Amino acid sequence: MLVNHGMNQLASLSIARSYSFASSIAAVLRRQSFLIRARGGGVHNKVHSTTAGITMQETEADAVSILRAITPTLDPTRHKGQAGKIAVIGGCREYTGAPYFAAISALKIGADLSHVFCTKDAAPVIKSYSPELIVHPVLEESYSVREEERKQVSAKVVAEVDKWMERFDCLVVGPGLGRDPFLLDCVSEIMKQARHSNVPIVVDGDGLFLVANSLHLVHGYPLAVLTPNVNEYKRLVQTVLKCEVDDADAHGQLSSLAKQIGGVTILRKGRSDLISDGDIVNSVSICGSPRRCGGQGDILSGSFLLVLVLQYFYLGHAKPFVAADRNPTVLGCIAGSALLRKAASLAFETRKRSTLTTDIIECLGRSLEDICPAY
Repeated sequence: MLVNHGMNQLASLSIARSYSFASSIAAVLRRQSFLIRARGGGVHNKVHSTTAGITMQETEADAVSILRAITPTLDPTRHKGQAGKIAVIGGCREYTGAPYFAAISALKIGADLSHVFCTKDAAPVIKSYSPELIVHPVLEESYSVREEERKQVSAKVVAEVDKWMERFDCLVVGPGLGRDPFLLDCVSEIMKQARHSNVPIVVDGDGLFLVANSLHLVHGYPLAVLTPNVNEYKRLVQTVLKCEVDDADAHGQLSSLAKQIGGVTILRKGRSDLISDGDIVNSVSICGSPRRCGGQGDILSGSFLLVLVLQYFYLGHAKPFVAADRNPTVLGCIAGSALLRKAASLAFETRKRSTLTTDIIECLGRSLEDICPAY
């Protein structure tokens, strides 16, 4: 009986390893296909002339139709992980809310697994917010590492994240990250590993501070998405275009900025969200909430992560993908923006001036269900 039991264990282990290997190969192939689509993005839109005399494409996006097109109905034949495995890189002593908001938002609209890689100080706090998140206390800040140990510790941190990298369908870098120099150096290496594995990267919050000072991390990577607010956008424009923000030519300047960073997709947050990959400029003007509580950008990052994942996970499966000729990162931005704005509007209907980010998160599921019923 012991022999049979041992043989059964070996057989089970072999099957598990084969499944894990097959899943890894499938993930690699999906990301390669996704990268090809991102590089070949583009769509026919009306032409807009900028004040500089340059012609470009601009359109008010049909965000609701796009969201419907790329969101599948639930399929009982699928297993855990097939609706997305995402990771958030962020969370330090001072900032624990932002990574939670991003990670839980992805789960609230349908992701199966959501990881957070944060510092040891932040981990217990983030874990206490929700048992749904998988929290990795692996990041380190300068105060906890001696000078002579930094190289060794940095290599250990990067290796710890990298061993999970092939499992992830998308990364968001920046929520609650802080600006500790050693921590930012480690995250730079993590971004390089993600790019090497063709993992889509959403950069928000302090991740944008890092990118503004190290443009090579995202330059020329079509699966990179930057989501700056007013001040973060101003810093990018000053760094890359060497000028000030020109709202009179907002579309032209955004397109130029995306081109100068090598065709990344940029979502400029504002009264209307402007989205460009350098070839087109889309705007999303769906009414949201006049209450501008902190943390909504983190919801956007988490929502965008899942929408991006759904595009290449379900492409060619449950639903016809009516927008298959479009850049998937642009579509993800449009859909994520629309979803957040509708959820914020729903939350404001009830909470008015007391609306908080947690209220908006609770409305994400209803917002998505109203547009894309689960069945």
